[in-house]
Formats: sequence, structure tokens, C-alpha cells
Amino acid sequence: QVRLVESGGGLVQAGGSLRLSCAASGSISNIINARWYRQAPGKRELVAGITSDGSTDYADSVKGRFTISRDNAKNTVYLQMNSLKPEDTAVYYCNLGVKYTSGRYEYNVWGQGTQVTVSS
Repeated sequence: QVRLVESGGGLVQAGGSLRLSCAASGSISNIINARWYRQAPGKRELVAGITSDGSTDYADSVKGRFTISRDNAKNTVYLQMNSLKPEDTAVYYCNLGVKYTSGRYEYNVWGQGTQVTVSS
């Protein structure tokens, strides 16, 4: 079974930067795909995604400011967030699809969430 640990959230002033990490542990062969979601009161948004071949996609609200990346050797996915705005305040969750060393696949695995607060 895979375990996800998110880190990197915190309080930052508008215009600042944060880098979120989502580390997968367990009998993982590799991460298939990954997404970052965020949940603000009354609103859930898909922020960014990355596929197994490295293709990326972003919500219009974060294009040009956020970058999703992956380190296959560490089974870790990152979200670099620059030029943060107060409206980026939310709990950020990673969501992975993984392949186990057994050959089994598991999709839609969620991290525990990390709070990002951007002050004006």
C-alpha cells in the first residue's frame, strides 16, 4: 500500500513563493501520473497535472505562476508556486496514480493535504 506525505505549505505574503512536495512511499515501482488539487471554502479546483511522459497541464488561474514536476528516483512530485496571491489560499492535496513492484496499479491515491495561506 502506498503512503503519501505532503509538505511545504505555510504562510507567505502575496508575491512570495512556496514549494509543495508529495512523497510516495511503499512498494512503489513508479508514479504513473499526478495531480495537485486545492480546496478553499466552497470551492475545489484541479490546479495542475503531470503524466508519465512528463506532459503538464494547469488551471488558467495558475498558468505562468505554478510549475508541477516530478523526481522519479525519489517518487516525489512537486508544485512550485510563485507570485502567490491571496486567492491561492487553500488546502492543497496531491493525487497520484502509482504502479507497485508487484505490477499492480492503484489510481486516485490522496495525500493528507497541506495548508497554504497567502496574506495580502
